[in-house]
Amino acid sequence: MTTSLLNGERAVVVFFICRILYSLPSSLLFHAVSLSLLALASFFLEITFDSPNSPSIFRTRPAASSGILLGAVTLPSLLLSKLLQLSRRISLTQLQLEEIQYLTLQYWATSASACSVVLFLAFARRRAPLSPSHWGVSFSLCSVFFQALVSVVALASTSQIGLHPALKLTWVFCHGLASVKLIRHFLRTFPFCASIGEAFLVTSGIVLYFGDMLLLTIKKLHGLLVSSDLVTAEYEISRSEISIIIQGLVLGLLLYPTALKYILQIWEGSVNTASSEARIYSEIGRSLMFIISLGFVLIVVVPSWMQFVQEFQMHPFFWVLSFVFSEPSKRLTLCIYWVCIICVSVLRFYNISKNSKIERILLRKYYHLMAVSMFLPALIFQPKFLDLAFGAALAIFLTLEIIRVWRIWPLGQPINQFMNAFTDHRDSDLLIISHFSLLLGCALPIWMSSGYNDRPLAPFAGILSLGIGDTMASMVGHKYGVLRWSKTGKKTVEGTAAGITSVLAACSLLLPLLASTGYILTQHWFSLLLAVTVSGLLEAYTAQLDNAFIPLFFYSLLCL
Repeated sequence: MTTSLLNGERAVVVFFICRILYSLPSSLLFHAVSLSLLALASFFLEITFDSPNSPSIFRTRPAASSGILLGAVTLPSLLLSKLLQLSRRISLTQLQLEEIQYLTLQYWATSASACSVVLFLAFARRRAPLSPSHWGVSFSLCSVFFQALVSVVALASTSQIGLHPALKLTWVFCHGLASVKLIRHFLRTFPFCASIGEAFLVTSGIVLYFGDMLLLTIKKLHGLLVSSDLVTAEYEISRSEISIIIQGLVLGLLLYPTALKYILQIWEGSVNTASSEARIYSEIGRSLMFIISLGFVLIVVVPSWMQFVQEFQMHPFFWVLSFVFSEPSKRLTLCIYWVCIICVSVLRFYNISKNSKIERILLRKYYHLMAVSMFLPALIFQPKFLDLAFGAALAIFLTLEIIRVWRIWPLGQPINQFMNAFTDHRDSDLLIISHFSLLLGCALPIWMSSGYNDRPLAPFAGILSLGIGDTMASMVGHKYGVLRWSKTGKKTVEGTAAGITSVLAACSLLLPLLASTGYILTQHWFSLLLAVTVSGLLEAYTAQLDNAFIPLFFYSLLCL
């Protein structure tokens, strides 16, 4: 019975949560209780979903477990680790209270999102036809109820967060409602593209990011639309121009397909495609409509929001150019270096994928090594420019994926053929996400480390875990692995050991280099060993998209 309840992935996640709870001070007691109840609810709900006699109620990625526990606790645990890190700065009187108030609001909003999705999944399981009664659903619902009660008490009783108590409760409730709506839309629109846990993480992250964008906008409008006693000056936190540019670009491109859908429907309804010549003109017209509408969004709509919430002295894109040319010798040289690596590597790997019998999983690991060679030097010597470059790369990826999915002439079909050369069982023709997960896995720890960071290795969490640890684990495990972690899995003990050892070796080389550039080293080797080991074991056991979860786990543990 215990073995069926606590498989390898769940055991690693439970240990991860216990490690975070053990590190929390008494001032975060409400947060700790909330995370514990959320973990219990998602733990027993996952057991219900993964039981052999449970019917499938969502069209999720084949051969993957539900991953509900992993998807539910990852973001709340990440924000709780960041809160703990900021609380150390407050004890050193190095932090203004506004920053921790802002992060506290984000934590409760994310917790409400996770709680709402778990509640939605529990009711979906209970109402499913031919679904056997299971005690796990009832226990999950009870845990969700108590978790919501703790959240309400915490939000109503604390004086933190510069918002009226009623508005705080409304704000986190809206996050929960939006998360439920979004995960339902995601699972229906992109069937067989992700597990429940992966969809859980994506929707929670998007809702949190959109909520932050909305709160920034409300903050600017509160003098006209909202009375000043609801949104106070306590929420005023500093944002860099780079973070505003990235946020506007990413969210604008995520919203753009909704508008594109109606634009193309209007165009296709007004054009007669009976003849082959008419269909050619229709394709050209679709491409022109796409270019015009995308240009309007990126040149007019998105920059207008950026200039509204941030005091840019010029158009944001001109600000980007001035930022790049403020240190032209370093930043332009870095751009040329990146372009050369991308061109040589992509062409080489593409030819190998067509003419070689090398397994796709190994071929994709070459891109992990490419990420190390591109991002590691930039993170050490040009971290702000790397922040901006990650945002630009993500915007390019989103644009190319829109072109591929909508088959925009003339690039849609060639892009689709090229991308399919590197896909595996975790991708589908409908949505290819592996390159997004690799980019975000490297970028998110860096973006999260902006501002105060007393753990110098934390920004390197994605590069170390994906670029070095995951790559070495796959290569060594494929070539030398004999002892498997499970009878049905492919991960081997030898591969995991190689991944953990390689990350520790990279850290031993990286720490002296960081010390020479002026970082104050505060990372303890025991904590580092624990973080590397837990992340390596998660890579060995999880059936989820490891590029998405491992960097966030590693980053959370490094912040403790």
